Amino acid sequence: MGAVNAAPAARPPRRLARAAAGAGLHLVAFMAKRDNHYEAAFEAYLRARRVAYVAVDEQRRSRIAAGSLKNVDFLVSPADGATLLVDVKGRRFPSGSRHKQYWRNWTTWDDLRSLARWQDQLGEGSVALLGFVYHVVGDRSPVDPARLFEHRGQRYAMLAVRAADYIRFARPLSAKWQTVAMPTALFRQAAAPFDDLLPPPLADLAAATLEPIAAAAPAD
Repeated sequence: MGAVNAAPAARPPRRLARAAAGAGLHLVAFMAKRDNHYEAAFEAYLRARRVAYVAVDEQRRSRIAAGSLKNVDFLVSPADGATLLVDVKGRRFPSGSRHKQYWRNWTTWDDLRSLARWQDQLGEGSVALLGFVYHVVGDRSPVDPARLFEHRGQRYAMLAVRAADYIRFARPLSAKWQTVAMPTALFRQAAAPFDDLLPPPLADLAAATLEPIAAAAPAD
């Protein structure tokens, strides 16, 4: 199980901060005080993985030529140079007390529309994601238990779904609240552990067994 690492997060690349500022996103300091324990756990997870990121002030909406947009929560920059635009969605696993529900994944059309527009705004190399942070409160887990991340004594599973995939398969829940959800079977196919989008931890690389290099054959 992952645990919070006291080591500092990787310094966000200047291009990431410039891209955020150029797109009109308002940044906040690392490890800002967060009342939302799901976002706090996700930020701690990024720091533990030593991944470059910038946190965005999600309390403010941004105005661009396309109109008013809900801000994403984080811009994450893995080593491959891509920019992941992450809107964190916190859910319990399972939710409910009497009638337990697993794989709750609802969101709103406003969230999806804003994510799609931000991806267009930041351009090539950016990928809009819904980051589902599941607070695991029962015996079942949405990921291999070894991949759970522990934060402040609680266990979390980090999953990612591309906004484009979610939009394609979303089904309406409430017309009044403009909420939608993916059917569970499709969601489980589309969701990937967030670990799969990031470089392997340094500890894993150090422990990897390398194949010995074969000696070159002598020249004739």
